[in-house]
Amino acid sequence: MKDFTINKAIAFELPPVFEGRHLIDGAWIASTDRFDRVSPSHGTVVSVSARGGEAEANAAIAAARRAFDAGVWSRMSGKARATTLLKVADLIEANVERIALLETLESGKPISQSRGEVGGAADLWRYAASLARTSHGDSHNTLGAEMLGVVLKEPIGVVSIITPWNFPFWILSQKLPFALAAGCTVVVKPSEMTPSSTVMMGELLLEAGLPAGVCNIVLGYGDPVGSLMSTHDDVDMVTFTGSTVVGKMITQASAGTLKKVALELGGKNPQVIFPDADLENAADAVTFGVYFNVGQCCNSSSRIIVHEDVAESFVARVVALSKQVKFGDPLDPDTQVGAIVTPEHNAKIHAYVEAAIAEGATLELGGGALSVDGLGDQFYQPTVISGVQPDMPIARDEVFGPVLTVLTFRTLEDAIALTNDSDFGLSAGVWSENMHTCLEFARRAQAGTVWTNTWMDGYPELAFGGVKQSGQGREIGSYGFEEFLEVKSLVMRIGRSRAPWVQTST
Repeated sequence: MKDFTINKAIAFELPPVFEGRHLIDGAWIASTDRFDRVSPSHGTVVSVSARGGEAEANAAIAAARRAFDAGVWSRMSGKARATTLLKVADLIEANVERIALLETLESGKPISQSRGEVGGAADLWRYAASLARTSHGDSHNTLGAEMLGVVLKEPIGVVSIITPWNFPFWILSQKLPFALAAGCTVVVKPSEMTPSSTVMMGELLLEAGLPAGVCNIVLGYGDPVGSLMSTHDDVDMVTFTGSTVVGKMITQASAGTLKKVALELGGKNPQVIFPDADLENAADAVTFGVYFNVGQCCNSSSRIIVHEDVAESFVARVVALSKQVKFGDPLDPDTQVGAIVTPEHNAKIHAYVEAAIAEGATLELGGGALSVDGLGDQFYQPTVISGVQPDMPIARDEVFGPVLTVLTFRTLEDAIALTNDSDFGLSAGVWSENMHTCLEFARRAQAGTVWTNTWMDGYPELAFGGVKQSGQGREIGSYGFEEFLEVKSLVMRIGRSRAPWVQTST
């Protein structure tokens, strides 16, 4: 353990256990059946949530359907919707500390990252508000002297939003404000592992004056709540972020009603390092990319593809930086990497590492559980593995932990082939001082986002999503907003000289 930088437990008075309830048709609803969330870092119950079933899911969907059909939100002006969204953004910023603390306790992520996630989400709400004001259709006045064509953009209807545990507040804010900006009504199901920040969002929505039934929240498990939200006739669209396996299940389940499905799924994201790159900045970005959120991030740069000429020195640089990354108590503001979400996931990560070593890969650093004084061992060491072959499971599967795999290449063609040799296509990165190299790589890489000489910079204006088994559809930006709209063509005759189809005798 002496090779690592570990922040031991700090003295901190934990808040009272949070009690989460469903939000259905503007009212908070409890359930006799409940479930606990034990903090992965502190080992104590931090929230108790109502456990919903078919009755709660049906009630929430019915409320969303009534609200949409009544037009209390869907037919409201863009200005009025934007005003509410802006109020929510202000309320988010006023409640950052309260929401971030519970998110850290439920997820195990560092408090500094939770604060950034929650506070940064306000910008997504403000950008969505701008889209509510500026969205418009098209007109066509070149169809002839007596014809006018108008293309309308209308809200798709009732949307089921199913969110994961790793960024519960941020990912909710990548979906919810854009659906609301479009005029949709929604039913939200957060992960049972991190439900509370979504309940807190519901509190803010009511405080901002969102009409009853426009946003409904049902707590519980994928079966039956998520399943019903994916199959119900009154749901027009499902948007889901999570594993590829569950995404495929949702696609299959929703096929019976042909509802629209938007999916943001897994990734096995490469950073490609050319020998002419700024290797110091690249090594820092690689280190950030693999350990951010404990590697439990769909955008984690969990594999690097390094030119043979610099591979040995570059890996040594990343290993040295990894030893300086601060692992430990998530409530310590200096901590950079916190706890793994569950013991079972910790064991899964370790199984991938052990299998890679058994197959001949070289363990450069880490490779086991990490104990933190006062907090136990639901942590995992910063781990770097070189000598990885492209067909190894650790090079192909989404490990979802603080584990970096290293592959090497000789030519640009090799790098592109290795990049695209994956079932996933969420994001990729390239490091080179030669802009021609960067542009060719960016155009040929099969990924929804390509970063050049940086990693994981994002903005509300830029769409996010993947290709291949990383998903379908886009989130945020104007393209993400368009996902929640249907296009309707309105064809109008404004003249009186239409020739009759039926010829009548005179």
